[in-house]
Amino acid sequence: MKIEGKTLQGIVWKEGNGYVSQCLNVNVASMGDTKVEAIKNLQEALELYFEDTDIRDVISIENPEVVPMVLHA
Repeated sequence: MKIEGKTLQGIVWKEGNGYVSQCLNVNVASMGDTKVEAIKNLQEALELYFEDTDIRDVISIENPEVVPMVLHA
């Protein structure tokens, strides 16, 4: 399925000695030694994911925000 031009939302964060990148629209994540590498790897993973998934099934995410969550036992 052609996905060119579709904008997806992703996040990236440092974890240990590397970086993790994750798409918020679909359950796809990747990692790399640098932020740039993690994002590049996520882009590649998404392109592979959409070879077998219909882009019309993607949920729309607008203005994602990172918020702190405190859990109480």
